[in-house]
Amino acid sequence: MIPFNKPYMTKKEILYIEDAIFRGKLSGDGYYSKKCSTFIEEIFNTKKALLTTSCSSALDMAAILLDLKEGDEVIMPSYTFVSTANAVVLRGAVPVFAEIEEDTLNIDPEDIKRKITNKTKAIFPVHYAGVSCDMDRIMNIARKNDLKVVEDAAQGVNSKYKQKYLGTIGDIGCYSFHETKNYVCGEGGAILINNDEELVRRAEIIREKGTDRAKFFRGEVDKYTWVDVGSSYIISDINAAMLWAQFERIEEINEKRKKIYKMYYKGLKKLEVVGKIKLPTIPDCCKSNYHIFYMLLNNEFERNHLMNEMKIHGVETIFHYIPLHISPMGERLGYKKGQLKVTEDLSGRLLRLPMYPGLTDAEINYIIEMIYKYI
Repeated sequence: MIPFNKPYMTKKEILYIEDAIFRGKLSGDGYYSKKCSTFIEEIFNTKKALLTTSCSSALDMAAILLDLKEGDEVIMPSYTFVSTANAVVLRGAVPVFAEIEEDTLNIDPEDIKRKITNKTKAIFPVHYAGVSCDMDRIMNIARKNDLKVVEDAAQGVNSKYKQKYLGTIGDIGCYSFHETKNYVCGEGGAILINNDEELVRRAEIIREKGTDRAKFFRGEVDKYTWVDVGSSYIISDINAAMLWAQFERIEEINEKRKKIYKMYYKGLKKLEVVGKIKLPTIPDCCKSNYHIFYMLLNNEFERNHLMNEMKIHGVETIFHYIPLHISPMGERLGYKKGQLKVTEDLSGRLLRLPMYPGLTDAEINYIIEMIYKYI
């Protein structure tokens, strides 16, 4: 069996985890947490990066930072993971689902404009597969309508849009280091505050259970206390130690993924030429981190049939999100099938192929051979 995903290890993870243990600071904001945060701030060029327990936690923090409340509306794609919407719903606000574009499967800026009302407070663009949304248009829309932008860049760590790293363009960015992502620590994430000093100050408090503990450790106050809402969003330094091993090899990992992506693309191009499949698109303005390699079949039946045949012959392929607007929770929010036709069509035809740095050339060629055999 060729699995869909296998976390990549650099061989330094155990060494750094052991070092973190001997340093005696296992909880958050220890030696390795600070190294990782500084790396993100300096390499990706953001004002403040704080490691969190997950990207979901980072999104939850972003929703608190924006002071979302009951009746507020936040525009986002329906084609995303549940965490994007949960962060909004947990504050009593309403996710307003927008269409995606056919070439990148990212949120359609034109539909964002159509969905804006006097209740709209923010836009949550999701960078699908490590390829950027059209951030120039999205930021222009946000500025004209006095809206905040939170980038869900869970899949976009180390990707760029016009020389800017994803997660650093909007007001807030959110990263994931889950084991299925490019750079992993089991469970983990980060929240990036890109400009606003007041948001930095409050993010530290929210992340520390609503206390000014960070100020206390910096010697800015003689004791710390409860000053705002918050929760326990801080990652363990053991997880951060593992992440640091990944950050040390960030470009090497990216190059391995790029090679696999290009092998798939070259090997399957003939099937696209004859109209059997459609391959992913990376616009010229984007630098991808090659998080996902997917292909679009002509219909859902073909997709499901191929997925079955690949499994029988030892290759784990998967579909991706069920659009949130047609989920049971989406229906409870008042949505129904047929409202986002592009999203529904593309999600039913998409098939993801195994994508991780440990894939061998022989395995990739076998996967390609099996796809040709059953298409």
